[in-house]
Amino acid sequence: MKIVCIGAGPAGLYFAISAKLQDPDRDITVLERDPRGATYGWGVVYWDDMLDLLFVNDQESARTVRRVSTLWEDQEIHLGGNVAHLGGYGFATQRAAFLEALAQRASRLGVTVHYDHPVEDLTEFADADLIVAADGAGSRARQLHGDHFGTRVETGRNPYIWLGTDKVFDSFVFAFEPTPEGWVWFHAYPSSDTVSTCIVECTEETWHSLGLDQLGEADGLRVLEKIFERPLEGHSLISQSRGEPARWLRFKQVTNTTWCHENMVLIGDAAHTTHFTIGSGTRLAVIDAVELVRSLQDFPDDLPAALRDFDERARPNLQRIQSMARSSMHWYEHADAYLDGRDAVGAAFAMAGRNSPQPDWRARRFRLEQLQVVRRVESAVGMVRRLRLAARRGEIPFVPSWHPGPPPAGRRTGGPPAATGSGTAAVARPRRRVGTAGRVTTHSGWKRPWSRSRSRRSSADAQHPGLPRAEDSGVGDGQVAEHEFRADRPGQQFGQRVRRPADVAHDEQLVVLQRAGERVVLVVLRQQHREIAEGDDGEAVP
Repeated sequence: MKIVCIGAGPAGLYFAISAKLQDPDRDITVLERDPRGATYGWGVVYWDDMLDLLFVNDQESARTVRRVSTLWEDQEIHLGGNVAHLGGYGFATQRAAFLEALAQRASRLGVTVHYDHPVEDLTEFADADLIVAADGAGSRARQLHGDHFGTRVETGRNPYIWLGTDKVFDSFVFAFEPTPEGWVWFHAYPSSDTVSTCIVECTEETWHSLGLDQLGEADGLRVLEKIFERPLEGHSLISQSRGEPARWLRFKQVTNTTWCHENMVLIGDAAHTTHFTIGSGTRLAVIDAVELVRSLQDFPDDLPAALRDFDERARPNLQRIQSMARSSMHWYEHADAYLDGRDAVGAAFAMAGRNSPQPDWRARRFRLEQLQVVRRVESAVGMVRRLRLAARRGEIPFVPSWHPGPPPAGRRTGGPPAATGSGTAAVARPRRRVGTAGRVTTHSGWKRPWSRSRSRRSSADAQHPGLPRAEDSGVGDGQVAEHEFRADRPGQQFGQRVRRPADVAHDEQLVVLQRAGERVVLVVLRQQHREIAEGDDGEAVP
């Protein structure tokens, strides 16, 4: 299959990686209009759920992304010199470093990546089987198809500007500063060990009153540096990220009534955008890429059916997230009304609950959580949780004794296992699916085995007599077994590694999948560093 991917952002590059891993024979070309290393914006922020998905799908690129990322701990809300805390932690990296890591991985896999290649005419791709439009919210590829996608663009009211600062924060900081003309605020987080991303926003009325709509680059930065002198602690703001000054923008929310037309499919911001205040854009782009590859695998000989499958599964799941993003955007468009007359704790609680009403008892508990001793306990609990999640996905060398452990050296990562076995070539079974709104969680729990069990003889048989014997499936030693368990909690999602039950050996890998709308847990015995699983009809199961 010949695939052309327009746009070398997170969605386009990660789709190319996933598609090449799933089928190395695919001819994949990625075209990017900008020069290499020139990217809009400063940083990318993400959480454990995206890291889990990256490690499940392709450990090599996941480790590189994590290596170039910075950990931030706690969320601080600064209001006129007072500080409240929301807790939590996350990860951030410079957008250029993130994209370079993906581009290098794609190139090593055999993907062709061309920069300085704007696309103005789709006729040059007449011989392509599939065109993936991943060229951003203002997608030119999407526009070239006229109104076939049913695109709708809604423009937000607040102006914002995406800056950097040489103040290196160690937390995610929301700083709200009053001025005689109204409130001005920024969202900031560390994106490297030398710079932080800083997104400045205000209402349109405040923007005009401060004259920010008329000031040049240098004068505008001086005004903002004076407003934020306290949270920036005298540090500077940086405008230029790719050789040109940052511009004031208004957020554009993009929706489409369909994500596919003929042999073109939209992913990432070309298909949908979510307001930057919920921090989900990169995660959703990666999920789009993985889900599209799964649809192509489910329908290997029917491209229209694969694209319809992706559209029907993925697009409806974005509606809830986009609704939440609209609520968040609306809160900030009326932030002055929520901030006036409140202290830092009250403003932080109002901001944290902007997507749903909060009962009074939550407000009282939130004030209790501002006590330093409570925050220290929560921070310690968060650190243990973070290390446990890192060990679970194989991110750190230390692995608890109950955990199945990181994959052995030489294990094939990303895509289905290599087809080996007894004489006949194995055919990939369609992967189980989860919607793009799925969020990886952290709990575990089990019920007894259910449904079918297929197994092969292994050294674990003698130690675990409850497991099916190799004779039951008629396959040889040195291969592997598949068993399934019901997921105990509905929150368990695709790719989540979970705690093993008592009757499962330590050398087994446990991963949550989904079948026929019901989440199950796939258990794959690892023998001699080989991974094969057999389905009911003898075909390989990824």
